This record gives sequence, structure tokens and C-alpha cells, in this order.
Amino acid sequence: MTQESSQEFVYEADMQARSPWSGYHGKREVIVSPATGPVCGELTVPGSKSLTNRALIIAALADGVSELTGILRSDDSYWCLESLRKLGVQAMVEGDKATVIGEKGRWPVAAGELYVGAAGTVARFLPAALAAAQGSWRLTGSRRMSERPLAPLLNALAGLGARIHYESAEGCLPLRLEADGLAGGETALPGSVSSQYISGLLIAAPYAKRPLTLRIDGQVVQRDYVEMTLDMMRAFGVEPYISGDGQSFVIEPGEYQARSLRLEPDVSTCGYFWALAAQTNGRVRVRGINAQTRQPDIELLDVLEKMGCSVTRGGDFIGMSGPARLKGGFTVSMKRWSDQTLTLAALAVFADAPITMTDAAHIRHHECDRIAAICRELRKLGIQADEHPDGLTVHPGMPRPVLLDPHDDHRMAMALSLIGVKAGGIRIANPGCVSKTCPDYFDRLQTLGVPVFWRS
Repeated sequence: MTQESSQEFVYEADMQARSPWSGYHGKREVIVSPATGPVCGELTVPGSKSLTNRALIIAALADGVSELTGILRSDDSYWCLESLRKLGVQAMVEGDKATVIGEKGRWPVAAGELYVGAAGTVARFLPAALAAAQGSWRLTGSRRMSERPLAPLLNALAGLGARIHYESAEGCLPLRLEADGLAGGETALPGSVSSQYISGLLIAAPYAKRPLTLRIDGQVVQRDYVEMTLDMMRAFGVEPYISGDGQSFVIEPGEYQARSLRLEPDVSTCGYFWALAAQTNGRVRVRGINAQTRQPDIELLDVLEKMGCSVTRGGDFIGMSGPARLKGGFTVSMKRWSDQTLTLAALAVFADAPITMTDAAHIRHHECDRIAAICRELRKLGIQADEHPDGLTVHPGMPRPVLLDPHDDHRMAMALSLIGVKAGGIRIANPGCVSKTCPDYFDRLQTLGVPVFWRS
């Protein structure tokens, strides 16, 4: 058996998690080939997944009609909207604009089944919003979402009055949630596993019967996402109290007020296009974003500068120019911006010295075990990748032609594509998984001049 044929496989994609907004239906694999020269261009990136789902759920809880412009149309936002509609919320989408008629903290349909797909934000934000009202709902998710941990949040909700019945593994989907409102009072959540537990409870807290005090045990991983939640709450008229050390929050009973908001582009997605410029000595400008964003993946800019890139930070754009050769030979903490760990791992393949990424143990619990998965795929390419408990070290090398498995993970697929723009013969299975956050990602690569070919 040849080396190439030994790499053939059929990855079992979780197609149930795909939505009608998914791209690349029926595509078995994508071949990303080197561009004929530096990649240059300008584009607008879809809206932030994190901001979209926060805004949709808060708008549904609010009093009045909210208009949200710049929403992300992807699998995750689709399942969020579908859940809200099944709860009786009127939510209309036209292009990148959503109009949501808020229900003042009540759900018109107080019983039924809700499917969250593979959306971690929906799985962590929706249970608290349900528990703050009255009703009984069955929650289900994709195969992978049913393996991801929810126990800390669900235990906190149970302590505040929700009744939760598990159908299989305790602390995981599928489950039935019966609610008669959140009691309020004091509760605690760990900060080390997922900031989404904290955000989920904060979003629902204004609808508790009494003031709710949320205490955080330990340091919060990716705290910026909690700050994004607090900013969104303020935008809808609720002002949480934050202790001096930032480890506890007090939210008084209240009600969100409808708003018209424009959401920022998704900086996590922007990162792949900036990396594209870095990888090819090109120039890519992303419109509609500036370096003062709360989104933590903006830290990628500083690291790309360290690697030799030139960054232009405008008031309404960020431009990236790549060097002739990327610089390596450093260690970087990914704690605040761990979604770019895979991006940096792909860039490190072509740097002039190894790069070590640390403080990212929590990404083992995302769509896949991202640390183990990226090390496995890099080794298929003949690249030395040293796996650590909280990260990895990538040694430069010349990738060999191979079929890569993105492990049904959008960030894996997009990061691996960056290797294809420098090394020939790179094939990526199950390209439709990018629909979780950027359903037209490979079309965007083509628009920028990257040769992309499909196999059905």
C-alpha cells in the first residue's frame, strides 16, 4: 500500500449539526494549492459568532423590537435562531440583519424540544435563559456537543431552582429542564474550564426573582468573553456590579430594553486572512474592524508583528503585510486568545525556528481535542509537533502531500488550509465543517487568488 493510499479515510462528519446555512454540501474534500504569488486583497469578514448569539438571546429576553445588523449567518447562529423561534420568539433575518421582538423574559411556548447543534454558546447561554422563566423543555445537541461539559452551569442552575433530568451522562446533553424562575441569591462557578458558563448565567441574571450574586472560583479562562457579555448587557440597559478584584458580580432584578446594534466582524475569522498575508508575503486588509475591539483574538496582530509582519491599524480597518520569511524561536501564551492556537501552529510550519504555544489546555474540550488533533495532522505532514498538556511546539519543515482530517472542527479546517497555500498537494476532508463560523470560507480564498479545487 502506498503512503498516499494509506492516508485515505472517510471521516464521519456530524451532519446532523449542519444547518441550511451550511456551505459546501456534498463536498468530500477540498484541495488548497499554493498561490502563484503574494496574496493581496481587501474583504469584509462575517460578524462575530460570540456577539451574534449573545445579542440574539438578550434581544429575545428584552422589552421591544431590536434590530441587529452584521449578524453571522452560520450553523451556530442558525440553531440559536431556531431555538428562539421554537420558544415563540418572532425573529426575522434578511441578509446580515436580524429583527427580534423581545418577550420580556417570558417564553410564549413553554414546552417542547430544542436542538442546539454543535453551538457551544447556545448550549451554555440558553439553559440559563430558560431557567429564568417558566416551562419544561428537552434540550439536545450534536454528537460532539453531547460530549462537551455543561455540569458547572447546570449545577448552578439547579441550586437556583431549576430541575434538570439527564437522559444519559450526568452534566451533558440530552436533558430535560423544568423551570419556575431563578431564585436569586448567591452561587459560584469555576473560571478555569469555560467562560461561557459565566456568560450564560450573567445573561439570564436580570430575570431572577431576587438580586443574584455570582462568585467565580479561580482565574477566568478567556476573561475577555465575559467582558463582551457585560458590554452587551450594558448595551441593552442592564448594569452589573463588579467587585474590585473582578471575581464576583451582582445583578439586580431588571429587564433588558430593545436596541438597534451593529455587530463587529469576527476577529477569530479575520485571523485566517491576516495569516494568509503573513504566509505568502502578501497584503490583506479587513474592513469594519479596529484594534480596540474587545475580541481577544486581536492579540494575533502583536504576534504577527513579532514574526516580521507589518500591521496597519486604521479606524475602520486592519491591514496586514507579510515578510519574506516568518520569524520563530519564541514561546507565547494563548490563554486569552486560544482560538488562534491552530492558526499560529500552521504558520509555525514555515517559520525560521520552532514556536511553542502554552496556556491552552481548555481547547482540548472544544469541537475536538484541538491540541491532540493539530499535532496528529502536522505529523501526517512530516512536521515535528511536540504535544504538551497545555499546548504544543511546532518545528519548521516542508510538508508532504497528504489528506488531512479536520476532525469536524471549523478552526482545524481553516488553519490547515493555511498550510496548503504554501505547500502543494494538501487535501482537507469534510470541508463543510467551516459552516460553523464561515460557511463561504473557501470561496473567499478563491476570491483572493488561492487555487481551490473540490472533490465530491
